[in-house]
Amino acid sequence: MRVLAGALAGRPFATTLIGDESLSRRPMRRLVEPLAALGARVEISGDGTPPLVIRGGALRGADVAIPVASAQVRTAVALAALQAEGTTTIDSPDGFRDHTERWLEHMGLASRPTPTRLEIRPGTVQPLDVVVPGDPSSAAFLWAAAALVDGACVTTTGVSLNPGRTGFLSVLREMGAEVTETVTGSILGDPVGDITITGRPLSGCTVAGDLAVRSLDELPLVAVLGAFATGNTVVSDAGELRVKETDRIASSVALVRGIGGVAEPTWDGFVVLGGHPGGGSVDASGDHRIAMAAGVAASATPSGVTVHGANSAGVSWPGFYEALEDLWSSR
Repeated sequence: MRVLAGALAGRPFATTLIGDESLSRRPMRRLVEPLAALGARVEISGDGTPPLVIRGGALRGADVAIPVASAQVRTAVALAALQAEGTTTIDSPDGFRDHTERWLEHMGLASRPTPTRLEIRPGTVQPLDVVVPGDPSSAAFLWAAAALVDGACVTTTGVSLNPGRTGFLSVLREMGAEVTETVTGSILGDPVGDITITGRPLSGCTVAGDLAVRSLDELPLVAVLGAFATGNTVVSDAGELRVKETDRIASSVALVRGIGGVAEPTWDGFVVLGGHPGGGSVDASGDHRIAMAAGVAASATPSGVTVHGANSAGVSWPGFYEALEDLWSSR
């Protein structure tokens, strides 16, 4: 929704974006000022959430400072800047995912004088044929399912290996899983390759700083892995989890407790005590990643897990449970 708002900012009409139940809870205030710097007019609800009203019109290039490392906000500004008069520069803290920025560079519409600073030149994105690589945030659920069982193995091919998307692979290595990563090519400047995960006995680890940023969407899976590991798993510097589809700090802790594990929240993460969860019940609360993480946990518990709201997995992967069942039953 944030990215679409940027694309619509320079169009000569007004648009209202509403979104589904989960999107309607997402914070949008962080989008308003960066787009306003280009002359865009974006209205949000009083509590900072959708609906978004974008009153499109003429835009002008500007220097835009974004206070958070948000790929969605950076991309929204970049797409608006393509429609502006004059060059736009975008800067923010490091730790964002840069798929769109790499693609714009490859097309000759952008350059990066520093790792965080992006310069956008107005222009038209020409039609092209692209093979979209596999999503590592989706593949991560299959990687985690294999990592939970000593000797289990899964290979995913043609997955994006963008450095901002591979933090979970580093976590798997840290916890003791066997990870084989092979770069097979690139798509518009983004590396693509094959990943093989082989399950080994897991140990708890600490996920903080840059690693927490690079594995942010996969942190509910880290909580699940930590529940089955030896020792404690500590996640910090992940306050952004609180403004996802759910408060994912709270929902990750509830997930671990729901499957019979032990976990405690902190202000910017959580602590999971390793053990042998037996199974139980988890309420996904409309969050697709919590629903899928609970499904992964079910594959490693002796009595299984009942997932309430399991159909929310369809937000990002409609056939997830079938894919998990194929993997699980092939062990």
